[in-house]
Amino acid sequence: MTSSNKNKTIYIDKEAASALTLLQEGLLYPVTKLMTQEESQEILRTGLIDGKSFPFPFILAPSGKKNEEVIQSLKTGEEVLLLCEGEEYALLSVEEVYQIDPKERVKHIYGTNDPTHPGVMATVKRLGSWAVSGEYQLMNPKPNECKQIIQKAKKAVDAKHVTSLMMGANPLHRAHERLIRQTLETTDLLVIFLLKPYNSAHLNFEIRKEALEYFINNYLPKNRVVVVPLENSYIFAGYNEIIIDAIVAKNYECDRLTVGRNHAGLGMFYDCNSNKSIIDKVVGIDIEISVASEYVYCNECRTLVSKNTCPHGQHHQISYHADSILEILEYGLLPPAVLIRKEISSFILSKLFPNRFKNLEKLYYDTFPVTGLLEEHTERDFYLELMKLYQTTSLT
Repeated sequence: MTSSNKNKTIYIDKEAASALTLLQEGLLYPVTKLMTQEESQEILRTGLIDGKSFPFPFILAPSGKKNEEVIQSLKTGEEVLLLCEGEEYALLSVEEVYQIDPKERVKHIYGTNDPTHPGVMATVKRLGSWAVSGEYQLMNPKPNECKQIIQKAKKAVDAKHVTSLMMGANPLHRAHERLIRQTLETTDLLVIFLLKPYNSAHLNFEIRKEALEYFINNYLPKNRVVVVPLENSYIFAGYNEIIIDAIVAKNYECDRLTVGRNHAGLGMFYDCNSNKSIIDKVVGIDIEISVASEYVYCNECRTLVSKNTCPHGQHHQISYHADSILEILEYGLLPPAVLIRKEISSFILSKLFPNRFKNLEKLYYDTFPVTGLLEEHTERDFYLELMKLYQTTSLT
């Protein structure tokens, strides 16, 4: 297919483009194209496609009056250009056009269409009432380098088992570190999918990636860990998130997926006289899914522990809430080292507050013991030395 000025145009955002790229790269298999109305209804009825789990119809129904007018005018076999942020993104060969109910669509994704739900509100704004199905080709496809990196890492360590973790690391804290170590103990190669969400409630992706790589390079056997960026679009949201996680991990050739006990999509339910979770609904995807323990700091055990093995009550335990730790950092404070490794928090603060101090060198030499030699110091050095003073106990 080739672009032509005669083609009609549909405008899509980067989230839609991200999901379409995943599909084109084979990472959402068994889905291979935008679904027709009949295929969508079959997914909603059975939750399966070709005997494999898929949580909801994969469709394209972008919002906007102009988009809806164009979609309604399309005929079977016609080609339509998908434009993303002013650039030609893909060319779609139309198979079918049909009407959808945006409220029902978000309910299939999130399990609710309550407008007070932040995910529901954001997704409804992006959805129109008309969907278009068919196969498409990206205009400027790029090779998936991450697949090649994983293959190279598998070969280097002769990996028999490859385990995946989906992680925001927003920010990377001590419980994340423990989860990574525990997972690495039972696998040959660990693939960490570092999520790139489309909202501002997260640290910059590059900051999170550099912090994670610092931990891997300095405290883990780095040849056994691979970091893969994963654009975390709306299809990963809601109570079906683990199913999509498992599909993507499997298509990256991982044979195991580890999720945290507080994973947003894990929710338990009662069925046939037993407790079950969304994991029990995964069918036909040849990947082993395990649920890791929840880690806390216990002030009686005086260390990081699993809630499954700590005999002390909740009133002795500090939970690792990433959003609260991030809030401390965003106020410019150093979190205690029991929450986040001082090298990580120092790095993040130096990125969040560049050029924070009027005279860093004077402050540094006035506050900390020095060798007497004149040396240049960064804001990261300053935070590291400050944390050392916080950890001094002789006068506390």
